[in-house]
Amino acid sequence: MHASRVRALLSALLFSSLVSGSLYAQALPDAPSQQKTHSALQGHIIDTNGAPVADAYVTLVNAKGANDQVIHSAADGTFLFNNLDPATVRLTVTAAGMETFISPEIRLDAGETGHIPEIILPIAPANTEISVVATQEQVAQAQLNAALHQRALGVLPNFYSSYIWDAAPLNFRQKSWLAFRSTTDPAEFAVIAIIAGVEQKRGTFKDYGDGAEGYGKRFGAAYADVVVSRFFGSAVFPSIFRQDPRYFYMGSGSVRHRALYAMSTAFIQKGNSGHFQPAYSRILGSVVAGAVSNLYRPDNNRGAGLIFRNVGIGIGGHAVVSLVREFVLRKVTSGIPDYEQGKPVAEITVAPPAKK
Repeated sequence: MHASRVRALLSALLFSSLVSGSLYAQALPDAPSQQKTHSALQGHIIDTNGAPVADAYVTLVNAKGANDQVIHSAADGTFLFNNLDPATVRLTVTAAGMETFISPEIRLDAGETGHIPEIILPIAPANTEISVVATQEQVAQAQLNAALHQRALGVLPNFYSSYIWDAAPLNFRQKSWLAFRSTTDPAEFAVIAIIAGVEQKRGTFKDYGDGAEGYGKRFGAAYADVVVSRFFGSAVFPSIFRQDPRYFYMGSGSVRHRALYAMSTAFIQKGNSGHFQPAYSRILGSVVAGAVSNLYRPDNNRGAGLIFRNVGIGIGGHAVVSLVREFVLRKVTSGIPDYEQGKPVAEITVAPPAKK
């Protein structure tokens, strides 16, 4: 490994450890009337030779969905964001011919001027495309692309588990793509095949009959239920209500606390703001799926009861699956970066400047 690459790696490790592992005491305001409500964030960008990087694009991405801010580094490589609202943010730094830098999450408190560790940008390989600005949508897309490689036991898709607690919210296109990928995955068809087999063995929906024809009808109906519920409950309604269809892995706390959290996600889900809300999207998705299923289920099974059946299965099934996501899937899922560990035990705080 070249010395420049080693230096860049050590810088990244130092940045991560200083940002995520240190909490600093903040000075008390002189008087309540002088208390500041806005924050600032500043830093310094250099290359692997120690020279300042001028005119780098520095993007501040708010994890809660607020507008992104973009500035350029000065001739000496410094940058400063002023008048920031207290929030959890990320920094993305890009410059022509240099590799892109993305920071861990940074917490800004009211009245704080945060100084982040020195950022070192290594030279990018010749075939690397340089993205000038990494917006919140691009961050969400990168996280989604990574999630689409998550498979339990190397086979079963685990696309809807987010191991980044404050993941960037998805837009309608991204939610729709996630729903499409999950419902067209070969493993999904295998699960539907098992469900149809169990229904046939138990004689569920008897008017479908037996044999290959009855099995085919059960398979088609079960798959239609999944597609309609997934599309409306995980794409359409989440976009209308600005909610996130994913399960956010907690990973920290007592077993009881994590279990209660997992089961509660049958009734609540995260909004794009990062706060939990009633699960309008998921429940309405089950209602729509139940209503639509009246078009293809046997006449004897149609009616309001079919809708309540879908809603009940949706809520109960989600609670069970969430428990599995919280306690089992993280251990057997491939494709999860080591830094994705769920809800942090302590919030990350940027170090305030030292008193002189």
